[in-house]
Amino acid sequence: MSKILVFAETKDNVFKANAFEVVSAGKFLADKLGSEFAVITINDAGDEQIKALGKYGAAKVYQLSLNELNAKSGIADIKYSHGAFASAVSSFADANAYDVVLLSGTSFGREISPSIAAKTGSAIVPDVIDFIPEDGGVSFKRPAYAGKCYTKVKANGGKVVVTLRPNVLKAVENSADSAVEKISPDSVNISANDFSAYVSEVSVASGKLDVAEADIIVSGGRGLRGPENFHLVEELAGVLGAAVGASRAVVDAGWRPHGEQVGQTGKTVSPSLYVACGISGAIQHLAGMSSSKYIVAINKDKDAPIFQVADYGIVGDVFEVLPAMTEEIKKLKG
Repeated sequence: MSKILVFAETKDNVFKANAFEVVSAGKFLADKLGSEFAVITINDAGDEQIKALGKYGAAKVYQLSLNELNAKSGIADIKYSHGAFASAVSSFADANAYDVVLLSGTSFGREISPSIAAKTGSAIVPDVIDFIPEDGGVSFKRPAYAGKCYTKVKANGGKVVVTLRPNVLKAVENSADSAVEKISPDSVNISANDFSAYVSEVSVASGKLDVAEADIIVSGGRGLRGPENFHLVEELAGVLGAAVGASRAVVDAGWRPHGEQVGQTGKTVSPSLYVACGISGAIQHLAGMSSSKYIVAINKDKDAPIFQVADYGIVGDVFEVLPAMTEEIKKLKG
C-alpha cells in the first residue's frame, strides 16, 4: 500500500466533524506505513475552509467544484449525484495510482463506497473502528454480531476501499500547511452518463440538531409508552441544548423519524453526555452509543442492560424523573 486517498465530506460547503476524523485517520495510517497521503473533496468551499484540513495533517488537498461537476449533468435543478461523486473519486484514484481510499461511514459514504470499490477493482472493508499495521501492511478492526465481538480483516490484493465508523476514531490535530489544487470534471472524465440518479431537493427540519454531530444527546425508548410522551425528552433536551435521539424500537413503531435513531442500524454517536430515557439497552443500541464520554441511564428496571455501560444510573419512572430533572436543570441554569 503505497498511496492513500481520503475523501472529505462537506455539508453546505462546511466540513463535517467526520471529515476531520477520516483525514486524521489517513494521516495516522500514512505515517505507520510510510505512505503518500492526500485528500480529495467535492464542494465550492473557500480556501480557508479547505485549509482547515491541514490542522489534521492534510498537506495536499485536491478540490473539485461541485457547481462545475453538476454542470456536466445538463440538469437544471440538480443538487448532487452520488453516482457522479463515485465516478469522480474513482477516476482520480485510478489515474493517480492510489491503493487505499478512505471515507467516513456516513449514509453518504456508505452509498458511494461500493461504487468506488467496483469502479477501481478494489476490495471493500466497511465500518472500520481501528487500524492494525502489521507485516508492512495493515489489517482493519471492525465489529461483528452487533458489537458482541470484533474481527480483523485484511484485504487480498493491492487495492482497498475503507469506510470508518463515525465518532469512533477521534480527530487528532497534526498540523500541516495545506497545498490546495483545483481539479476539473474533465480531468476525471465526468459526463452526463454519470448522473443517472441525482438529488434535486434537500429538506432539513429547521432548528433540530443532528444526533451524529451533537455534543449532548437525550434519547427515548419504549419506556415512554407512546409518541405523545416524547415531549418529556424534548423538554430535557431543550434545557440542555441537546439533540433528541431514539431507540430502534421507537423508530420502527413510527414514534420518531429515522434520522434520530441511535444504534447499529441508525447513527453511531460519541457525545460528551448521553442520557438514555426508558431505554433497556439492547446490544444494537449499545453498539451505537457506548463510546459516549458520560452515560446517564433512567429506567425503572434495575437489571436493564443499559446500566452496565452507564456512568450514572437512576432506577425510577421516566414520567417522574424527567420532569424533576428538567426543572432542576432550569433552576441551575437560571
